[in-house]
Amino acid sequence: MIRLEVRDLRLVSAIAEMGNLTRAGQHLHLTQSALSHQLADLEQRVGGKLFERSGRKLIATRLGEHLCSRAKLTLTQLREVERDLAEMANGREATLRIATECYTCYHWLPPVLDAFRERHPAIDVRIVPAATANPLRALIAGAIDLCIVSTRVRDRRVRVAPLFDDELVLVVSARHELASRRVVDAADLRGLRFLLYSTPDESHTFRDILAPAGVSPSQLSTLRLTEAIIELVKADMGVTILAQWAAKPYLESDALRAIPIDHPGVHRTWSALTRTSQSPPEYVSDFVGFLSTSIAAPPRTRPEFSLIRSVAKLSAKRRASGAP
Repeated sequence: MIRLEVRDLRLVSAIAEMGNLTRAGQHLHLTQSALSHQLADLEQRVGGKLFERSGRKLIATRLGEHLCSRAKLTLTQLREVERDLAEMANGREATLRIATECYTCYHWLPPVLDAFRERHPAIDVRIVPAATANPLRALIAGAIDLCIVSTRVRDRRVRVAPLFDDELVLVVSARHELASRRVVDAADLRGLRFLLYSTPDESHTFRDILAPAGVSPSQLSTLRLTEAIIELVKADMGVTILAQWAAKPYLESDALRAIPIDHPGVHRTWSALTRTSQSPPEYVSDFVGFLSTSIAAPPRTRPEFSLIRSVAKLSAKRRASGAP
């Protein structure tokens, strides 16, 4: 059986990042000779080449790429453990690492933290932005302790606690041609330029709503920051689709309009996920409880949106039948 050491993981990670032994050695404070011997020993133990030389650069082989990706994740987790131990030694009992799916806004966090800290003053709550792209994977890997997602999850490795129902809305500039509309349907989306958080292959919004409506990937630009998307929408440089929950803080501005979308795919249930590998500590359960009471305010469908949608549908039927 192959036995890997932490120094092996740091070695391959440094070589992959720096591109050659000289810079990797400087990064690890080792001579090039010592690094070469360590790499040769590691390749002998794993039974294959980890890097191929291309001029002065070292390129990871397939075996090397696999080890490098695992090394990066393992070293990240190790740093988290080391940080947690240091904080515990300085009086912190534990750290609760959290992330949300797709959105970089955390307007719901302050009231949750106020209630949480009153009960658990020694627990440090930390947001992990790197986990936002795939919080479920980060949760299962142990990089975070809790995530908030809107996608349906069926995985025995995670525990699902439903929080609230929400729906997606089209957000446009007040100057946009659709700004005065009470509701839009799929046909209204075809010619628009969209600004979304995720790429077409990662976006549920694109897959479930935009692509079936005839919107092509060329009409979509990706920005990983909700605030940046909002600013571009305000400037009328595109439109976006956001959950009401995520869009709410920005809609107080007169520069934006939120329009209901007549599509079954706009309804979503947000949930808090934790790992099932062990019973969650009391502070994790309490945090989920505070989430439920603090951010469960948005109803499944805002009453005015339901009324608008019903009136719009009735008007469309009357026009189709020729009624006045």
